[in-house]
Amino acid sequence: MARVNLPILKITTVMLAMVVVLPLLVVFSGWMQSENLVWEHLLRTVLGDLLKNTAWLLLGVGIGVTILGVGLAWLTTRCEFPCRRIFDWALMLPLAVPAYVMAFVALGLLDYTGPVQTGLRETLGSNNFWFPEVRSTGGVITVMTLVLYPYVYMLARSSFITQGNSTVEAARSLGLSAWGAFFRVSIPTARPAIVAGVSLALMEALADFGAVAIFNYDTFTTAIYKAWFGLFNLQAASQLASFLLILAVIALTAERQLRGKAKYHEATRSTNVYRYHLAGWHRWGALFIVSLISLLAFIVPIIQLSIWAWGVLSEDMDGRYIGLLLHTLMLGGMAAGLTVISAMVLAFTRRTHSDFLVRGSVNIATLGYALPGSVLAVGVMLTFTSIDNVLTTMATLIGWQSPGQILTGSVFALVMAYMVRFLAVAYGPIESGLCRIRVGIAEAARGLGDSPLFTLWRVYLPLLRPGLFTAGLLVLVDVMKEMPATMLLRPFGWDTLAVRIYEMTSEGEWERAALPAITLILVGLIPVIVLVRRSAIYQGRN
Repeated sequence: MARVNLPILKITTVMLAMVVVLPLLVVFSGWMQSENLVWEHLLRTVLGDLLKNTAWLLLGVGIGVTILGVGLAWLTTRCEFPCRRIFDWALMLPLAVPAYVMAFVALGLLDYTGPVQTGLRETLGSNNFWFPEVRSTGGVITVMTLVLYPYVYMLARSSFITQGNSTVEAARSLGLSAWGAFFRVSIPTARPAIVAGVSLALMEALADFGAVAIFNYDTFTTAIYKAWFGLFNLQAASQLASFLLILAVIALTAERQLRGKAKYHEATRSTNVYRYHLAGWHRWGALFIVSLISLLAFIVPIIQLSIWAWGVLSEDMDGRYIGLLLHTLMLGGMAAGLTVISAMVLAFTRRTHSDFLVRGSVNIATLGYALPGSVLAVGVMLTFTSIDNVLTTMATLIGWQSPGQILTGSVFALVMAYMVRFLAVAYGPIESGLCRIRVGIAEAARGLGDSPLFTLWRVYLPLLRPGLFTAGLLVLVDVMKEMPATMLLRPFGWDTLAVRIYEMTSEGEWERAALPAITLILVGLIPVIVLVRRSAIYQGRN
């Protein structure tokens, strides 16, 4: 392909990388200021619990999503049982449920005053049954496992589908049982996909704020919020955020190392997957397992939210709700537009340039998704506060009136945080779409005298419409569900559906949180349906 000489694209790509790096550098700069009193307080009170709780959360969620995701993927791809085709895609639906929504539904149903325990007391008597403590480490881990297992399920499922039958058949011919072939052939072959899925789930668990806050389960994300709004100490919040960032980098590095060392290759690639036809109690046991997971992770929450929302619909479907919805859609739309344009620049620059500077800049710019929203919020706030202080100083020196806080606490700051956080989400579909465009098409356009920008406008953009649409949709939904960055950076009066859910659940008003929650789920189902349709096409509806 002819080299496209567009220095402005290179400059823009480097600037986008700097936009990602600058808040992170500012976060670590918080250690330049001493916060001894704050740290003494943290060491005496909560720091040990923060480390312990975060470790238990990651360990529990890691084990849970691995067992559920891999097990369910094997059942739906390699076994035949009643309703398998339905559960093959239905098990992806929990992706549309935010973790904080699942958290307050679980508490509303299972807490001491909830309908489940109340019904048991009325039926069996107050002292004739035992019920596990819901507000516990196990409760948080269970909720987050039910929400996050689809990351592992989807990737493991794709790997199992594309594994050649000949490898498994060879293992069976050598005397291995079905279980033996599963553990010694299928799992090792799918290991990179499984590791990637587990890593995604752990990153989400590490970055979560809403679910752990609803359960009063202190982790680093809740500590950052308390340091910011409880102690009113942004520097202490940045120091805590740097710890969380280090954990995220360690997790990301470990995932890449594990995936990079895995050299398992498939002898063939086939969508014509052989399935074991389960019989007897195995058949109905498989149906029971997938039905139970679907009920717990999606159907029951949807039913309960619908009941709660219907009960307050006449009161809550008012101007306030419309305002929250508009704010949410406006922020999502602005962030999606900016992020898709930025991702398009990155992908096109990477397509037309292959030098080290471009590759490094693109890699840095797309690291944002691995960064917790609370970390980015602290970095963006500190960065824009510093810029505002510089502008104020310059205005004072030249005798102008102080402009005040222009960037800090603005919609622009929040949208920038969204862009940094979800740039990788938009980059993936766009880069994938560019890879499917033959180089000869662009070369033909250039041969006819078209400029690079004209080629981009007339050739690439029309062919990239599906990828651009998917990228924008994914960013829109992620922004609508994003809670930590929104909570910490939103301007006054710019509450969103996610913020409304947090406020209502903090007061135990489950019914009031139901309408915005079910709205987010319905919107979140759109990209899940897109994924399901693409998966069905790829699998050949086998």
